[in-house]
Amino acid sequence: MRLALGISYNGQAYDGWQSQPSGRTVQDRLESALAAFTVQPVSTVCAGRTDAGVHAVMQVVHFDTELQRDEFSWVRGTNRFLPQDIAVQWAQPVPAGFHSRACAISRRYSYLVLQSPVRPSLEAGRVGWVFRPLDEGAMQQAAALLLGEHDFTSLRAAACQARSPVKTLTRASVSRHGNYWRFDFEADAFLHHMIRNIMGCLVAIGQGHQRPEWISDVLAARNRDAAAPTFSPDGLYFLGPVYAPEWGLPSRTAAYDWLP
Repeated sequence: MRLALGISYNGQAYDGWQSQPSGRTVQDRLESALAAFTVQPVSTVCAGRTDAGVHAVMQVVHFDTELQRDEFSWVRGTNRFLPQDIAVQWAQPVPAGFHSRACAISRRYSYLVLQSPVRPSLEAGRVGWVFRPLDEGAMQQAAALLLGEHDFTSLRAAACQARSPVKTLTRASVSRHGNYWRFDFEADAFLHHMIRNIMGCLVAIGQGHQRPEWISDVLAARNRDAAAPTFSPDGLYFLGPVYAPEWGLPSRTAAYDWLP
């Protein structure tokens, strides 16, 4: 059968999602735990790869197995072999035609930023940090200019392997919660470092270094040098993919309530 899992993880200790020779990735840890539980090799496919230091509230993976277990047993059994900073949140059988990446309609991310004259301590690695005040109105105005279909060449990493830089951004919002800022993004797909590069631009605008309209100039340039430096991975959270209702998969996990 084909099984889908919802995974949450703190990405600080890992070299990203995708398996690497070092073995120090979330995929390596998950597949090792699944192999220990099933006593056979397991190969997983994820909904969206995350970079080193990036967290996930609900990564979704699928894999095929002949092992028959209750859904709750898949959760408890796999978590027994996982480190404390990775946890299976739910497990659900899916039709053979389900594909965690190809069936995703869109993907959602949030970025958390601490605005404070003092660097993070308790939140170290879990939030980005700025010590100068941010202008909410200016950032909201700039974020609105990113909505829709655009060529995001200026906001992709040089090593990005996506076939096309054209993506459709359906959400780009900014909200403040005390000393914390939350930036939410949703798109059909994202390019390598796209959100961190957007964040670099929004922070530059929020601190008054650039006007809000500058973000349109960045897009029009189609040149990475036109944008701001890539922002830290620390505060970036993959909220998970969005699937059509007919798949019947959960749309959130308990970790969603942890975010402001």
